[in-house]
Amino acid sequence: MTFLTRIFGIAAVFMAGIAPLHAADDELNALVWCDHSDPALLEPFEEEHGVTVNIKEYEGTGTALALLEQSQPGDWDVFVVDGVDVPRIVEAGYLAPLDREGLPLDDIFPGIRDSEIHEIGGELYAVPEKFGYNTISYNASKVNADDMRDIAVLWSDAYSGRIAIYDYYIPLINLVAIGLGLREDGITADELPAIREHLLKMKERSAMAGDVVSVQTALATGDVDIIAGGGEWATAVLMSEDPNMEWVNPDQGGVRWSQSIGVFSDAGNPELARKFVEYVLSPEGQARLATSSCYWAMPSNSKAALTDEEKAMLRWDEQETFIANSWPYFIPDSELDAMFLDIWTEMLQH
Repeated sequence: MTFLTRIFGIAAVFMAGIAPLHAADDELNALVWCDHSDPALLEPFEEEHGVTVNIKEYEGTGTALALLEQSQPGDWDVFVVDGVDVPRIVEAGYLAPLDREGLPLDDIFPGIRDSEIHEIGGELYAVPEKFGYNTISYNASKVNADDMRDIAVLWSDAYSGRIAIYDYYIPLINLVAIGLGLREDGITADELPAIREHLLKMKERSAMAGDVVSVQTALATGDVDIIAGGGEWATAVLMSEDPNMEWVNPDQGGVRWSQSIGVFSDAGNPELARKFVEYVLSPEGQARLATSSCYWAMPSNSKAALTDEEKAMLRWDEQETFIANSWPYFIPDSELDAMFLDIWTEMLQH
């Protein structure tokens, strides 16, 4: 987030400098997030087309770019990338234009279609496949659910010592800014003193700050009752075992992330890559991706073949409101990013 390090169970298995061999006609090489490694997603496609999908999981767009610099043309076919990073990926020449024919663009949730369809210079390069939120996750048996709809609960004395902070500065700074009424089109340096003040308050009242697995585990085991920066990715997979695991988009709004899929400009197997993109965006593919064993999140296709129970876990019926009342990640320029990191580091050490 410039990639979501928000993801549950993500496996950053970077195999130092090792890239796949040029794809055979019956193989597809995909550079993806961990939700695409689920056999429940891959096997139906492999069986239908008589092919093998070789996946490489990565964490962080910077990691992906480093891997691509060591790769040869034809090594990779499909790329799954953070939506906010698509423009720079296109500028770098990594993605091929996509023919719109056969892609379910009209079925994408309107608010996502309007903001996340990646058309540059009149060409379509990537399509949103999945999205979600960095908001507030909680144990409904331990807290007042109405309180969770106010971001200010994260620095309230009412839940002191019962909060885990998801340790990723971009969404959390965005979330605090929203709670303070500061987030409109972006965040400026002038607003950082107020954000810093409330980050420190939040840290004083927290039990821990940690990565995705750490904060999710803390919520599941009862070590904390709230995750600051949580969302469906942290709780949906837990709901079948504990229906008290909940998440909500606060009334002030939340931070929205999205991931997009495209085909590499030098793909070794572009026709099969295109078929895979169509499959992932289909109602069946979307349902399998949304409920991946790695992490759950909203499918971008409004016709995803999910059950009523699965839709309820993802807050399907509230998505129109959630989308309208959320903002994509605000990615600062290098100077402001350094300021973000300074106050985040100070908060963690506080």
